[in-house]
Amino acid sequence: MHPLIFREVLSVTMILFAIIDILGAIPVIIQVRQRVGHIESEKASIAVLVLMVVFLFVGDELLAIIGLDISSFAIAGSLVIFIIAMEMVLGVDFFKEEVPLSASIVPIAFPLIAGAGTMTTLLSLKSQYQTQNIIVGIVLNTIVVYLVLKNVKWIEKLLGPVGLSILRKSFGIILLAIAIKLFRSNTHL
Repeated sequence: MHPLIFREVLSVTMILFAIIDILGAIPVIIQVRQRVGHIESEKASIAVLVLMVVFLFVGDELLAIIGLDISSFAIAGSLVIFIIAMEMVLGVDFFKEEVPLSASIVPIAFPLIAGAGTMTTLLSLKSQYQTQNIIVGIVLNTIVVYLVLKNVKWIEKLLGPVGLSILRKSFGIILLAIAIKLFRSNTHL
């Protein structure tokens, strides 16, 4: 087993933080909480952790069953990440999601936090980073998710609408760069 590489851990953590976009999801989380009442932050965080780690290890096998390789999935993932980033920067919705009548694991843990973009990103990261560094990044992001879910009211008041908008657009630009990097490295351009 390779030792942890701080630069990789930091890079993976920031990439996942940007794609999970837990701060950008605060308005959606607030809307869900208003509709259903209390959101169980512990339960949602554990579900996020389990979903991401399991997909990190089983995602390859799922791809093999349908005849895809990681590079192809990484290229497709880079396109999904690009679209998500464009949503963040432009403030438009390409992907439509419904808010259900109940919340706990669905829709908070999945698909809001550990959704298609996150799963795609995990497999894309696997083509570039060591697995143990990705796991550390997942754990660090899960801790952040838990803290945000536990303190969403306070964070909303602290940042305000303008602060949340600036944060979302900033992470959108970072995601655009990540998407381009993933696309270039997997297409060898």
